[in-house]
Amino acid sequence: MRNSAAFINAIEVVSAPDVVIPDTATSLFPIGEAGGLSYYAYHTVYRLNIGGSAITSTNDTLGRNWSPDRSYLLSQSTAKSVSVEPKIVQYPDGGSPLIAPPSVYASAVHMADARVGDPNFNVTWQLDVDSAFGYLVRLHFCDIISKSLNDLYFNVYINGMTAISGLDLSTVSGGQLATAYFKDVVMNASLASDRITVQIGPLKEDTGRIDALLNGLEVMKMSNSVGSLDGEFGVDGTKASDSSSNKKAVAAVGFAMMFGAFAGLGAMAVKWYKRPQDWRKRNSFSSWLLPIHTGQSSFVSSKGGSGSGFGSKSGYTFSSTLGLGRYFSLSELQEATKNWDANAIVGVGGFGNVYLGELDDGTKVAVKRGNPQSEQGMTEFQTEIQMLSKLRHRHLVSLIGYCDENSEMILVYEYMANGPFRDHIYGKDLPPLSWKQRLEICIGAARGLHYLHTGTAQGIIHRDVKTTNILLDENFVAKVSDFGLSKDAPGNQTHVSTAVKGSFGYLDPEYFRRQQLTDKSDVYSFGVVLLETLCARPALDPALPREQVNLAEWAMQWKRKCLIEKIIDPRLIGTINNESLNKYVEAAEKCLAEHGVDRPSMGDVLWNLEYALQLQEANPPVSSETTSANDENEEKCEDEHGKGEKSESSATTAPSVGTNVSDDSSTAVANELFAQLAGMKGR
Repeated sequence: MRNSAAFINAIEVVSAPDVVIPDTATSLFPIGEAGGLSYYAYHTVYRLNIGGSAITSTNDTLGRNWSPDRSYLLSQSTAKSVSVEPKIVQYPDGGSPLIAPPSVYASAVHMADARVGDPNFNVTWQLDVDSAFGYLVRLHFCDIISKSLNDLYFNVYINGMTAISGLDLSTVSGGQLATAYFKDVVMNASLASDRITVQIGPLKEDTGRIDALLNGLEVMKMSNSVGSLDGEFGVDGTKASDSSSNKKAVAAVGFAMMFGAFAGLGAMAVKWYKRPQDWRKRNSFSSWLLPIHTGQSSFVSSKGGSGSGFGSKSGYTFSSTLGLGRYFSLSELQEATKNWDANAIVGVGGFGNVYLGELDDGTKVAVKRGNPQSEQGMTEFQTEIQMLSKLRHRHLVSLIGYCDENSEMILVYEYMANGPFRDHIYGKDLPPLSWKQRLEICIGAARGLHYLHTGTAQGIIHRDVKTTNILLDENFVAKVSDFGLSKDAPGNQTHVSTAVKGSFGYLDPEYFRRQQLTDKSDVYSFGVVLLETLCARPALDPALPREQVNLAEWAMQWKRKCLIEKIIDPRLIGTINNESLNKYVEAAEKCLAEHGVDRPSMGDVLWNLEYALQLQEANPPVSSETTSANDENEEKCEDEHGKGEKSESSATTAPSVGTNVSDDSSTAVANELFAQLAGMKGR
């Protein structure tokens, strides 16, 4: 304060690397990135070892003291402590024990057993703070409770606002369990008030176990506008900015925005009063009702009347409320794709081409550019927009933004570095995936499809499930893509009557015969994906003998002969636990049931695949044990099905399953076998 004295007894200088306080963090509000953190001074208000005991300075990597968290828990009955040996804690590339010692990450608090079928509560910590300052909240995580990857998803809230949504520690920690991870969140004084509340809770989506955890928590006071951590004056006597004046400015802006909104509504009311007589016949009421419209074409256009074709001047435009993300200019995307360089094409479809692009900040994206000559492409683009505007899930490819400049129709997606799942099974000279990796990819895809079927009020049927529409990111996390053929589920009805569309080899035969679409049609297609994953061959291959052309039929024949292990990918032989294989094939067989009512839901399929993964991890096979187990399995199958079928199969030579097959085999068989099906629109 003015006219007062200050003194100090000692100064201790501790050298620490830049990684301890990065220069950027996530801003809680407004949502975005806060920079320049290295220019602030910090005072640690709380440093808590969540779920563990006190850690003294002698046991810390930087001489810090960590306190237990129990006294700050709002309800101890909602929390359960867990701990492991600190030596199992790993640090990722770029991480450092200086951020927090292993003993912090070796203990945690997670959700207690509520003894209910669907627990839905948060674990809460409350911390009193000085409301005159902003704070840096550092959250420490380490998944020491999961048994497998991609099984734990949860949310983190600070003062009732979402700080982290759908946190998957398996991904952010580089695909490893028990790996340290921290997240910094900046909150200004207006949000901090006189208390900071930190909460963890389940994702409320069917994406794995219902749980959440936190290992450590630090709350650091940030210096104010004059560099002070205690008073309102700086060393030069400058007074810190008055928060009340900021509030007045905010109020003034609020009033201005409210006035603008009323003015806009008034203008629209005048427009409505002066509306043309033929307004009902026009393509879009927005072209005359709104005070301003672009007059350009867009993805969302009327199906009837003039101007329904691609490139028409219908007056439609994108709305930010559609959830389509960032707007890109055409020049930005031209630069990102090197002016639509043919060498940047990573995919081709009925809609047009998909290009690999790189934005100004170095982010790689997939740019889907519509073909103006393709009626199919236009229809699929409209469908994909409608679907993506209401879908957000870890195992669905995310939309980043769009461009509708100069009659273009362009969507920008997150880039999936490892491309289609099929490329890693056969057809490309890529390193083979292990059985565990294939199971995890199938589980991820199943989670995405299960969310499609159940995650929205009505549900969505994908209608084109196949290995080329399951994409893999840099960590081989599977994400379902291509919603151009998707349909809203029938709701209270049993099916949707619609023209048959899809990909040959994956088509549900019941849907093909009756033209009645249900979510069980996706289940059938996914069953083919499971066999494709196991056998490493296309769903249809016309180059093979007639009885082997259709993978689903051929594999089920070998399953009935109890010799499914004879046709699996040779690269997997000796690596699959026999019980895991049986559970996996059982799931595929149920998916391929002739009638939809006999097929499981995607939730049931997901459960079986997760069980197969647990069996594999619990008892990885040894080659000799695998041979013995296969013999036992054949004897068991012989008892179940009788010796006649088994003896018949003994005279049959199992074909050699190769990996060098043409990428275009599915298309070839479509032309060869199904050309006679008039009106059938295969892809």
